[in-house]
Amino acid sequence: MPLRVAIVGCGKIADGHIEEIQKMPAAARVVAVADLELLMAEQIATRYGIAAFYDDFDRLLTIERPDVVHITTPPLSHLALATKAIDAGAHVYVEKPLTLCYADSRRLVAHARTGRKKLTIGYSYYFDPPVVALRDLYARGVVGDPVHVESFLGYSLASPFGKAILADERHWVHRMPGKLFQNNLDHVLYKLLPFLPDGRPDQDVEEDPLGDLRITAQGWIRRPQRFGDARDTMLDELRVQFTGSGSSASAWLSSHIRPSTQFTRVYGTRGTAQAHQGLGSLTMDSEARLPSALGRLTPAFGQGMQFLRQGARNLLRFARNDFHYFAGMNQLFSLFYESIATDGPPPIAYRDMLRISAWMDEIWRQLPQQEGPA
Repeated sequence: MPLRVAIVGCGKIADGHIEEIQKMPAAARVVAVADLELLMAEQIATRYGIAAFYDDFDRLLTIERPDVVHITTPPLSHLALATKAIDAGAHVYVEKPLTLCYADSRRLVAHARTGRKKLTIGYSYYFDPPVVALRDLYARGVVGDPVHVESFLGYSLASPFGKAILADERHWVHRMPGKLFQNNLDHVLYKLLPFLPDGRPDQDVEEDPLGDLRITAQGWIRRPQRFGDARDTMLDELRVQFTGSGSSASAWLSSHIRPSTQFTRVYGTRGTAQAHQGLGSLTMDSEARLPSALGRLTPAFGQGMQFLRQGARNLLRFARNDFHYFAGMNQLFSLFYESIATDGPPPIAYRDMLRISAWMDEIWRQLPQQEGPA
């Protein structure tokens, strides 16, 4: 029987969740939705043909008894809602960030373990095809040992969500410790995980999540300050440097670089590779194989051929109806539901969720103070 899924929080990302779940009817089906605004819940239920909608999460849990709950609410409510869902006997998928701080994330993971329920987080881009292919190159030894890794995310404040943040001083983004960054930084940091390994036992990681990893963070405001309230203290540019045993990494988040895209670049002892999600591509830097000026002429053609082949593969996937914006999310859902059905490990290790949460705590500690709404 397919898993019975409930979704709490009926904002825009909930549409993506429902659409991807409805593509896998044998694995799961959405049986109910909930939102504090009943009209929001009713509208999304009507659009997607979902039978039940609620403005009371406790009633949903009692009446529907879902197998899985997807939490797509603002992060300030993640801990409380996920705890309730686990107590009601449901496995839980939480959109990023997991909670607002490392201590709460650790508490939630411990609660899931005690309740013997699966817990995962919305690291959807981790499962996008170019990012998966990059990890495969690394696993096969093609890039060798990582020397340095770059992860970049461009975020446009001119987008609908960006405009909403700047239009409302009391928007929930302004009430988080990391404000704008805390809503997006997971997508930058989790791509670094395979290349900044931590071989310690889980207990050691939870007691000392940073270990010997050194983190240096800088953040600043580039846009004009024009509101005279908490919106003017929201940082919009972030640079983070990680230094570990034998390798380093840099994480960038920019609200001003165009185009607003994301990529991960690994500099290895055998080669350099880049997963570019904006282009849907994975390429390796071409090396000059001819002497003198000819040697500088040919690599561009090699790079161009890689993009041409990648474009052809993407076109073929599109023709097969297998080229989707939420491809990574769909894969994450599939792996999570499979872990529930087989009682296997969840697709994202708890230690990795906790490492990311601890990294963010350290980053917020180093950044200039960002005021919350009065």
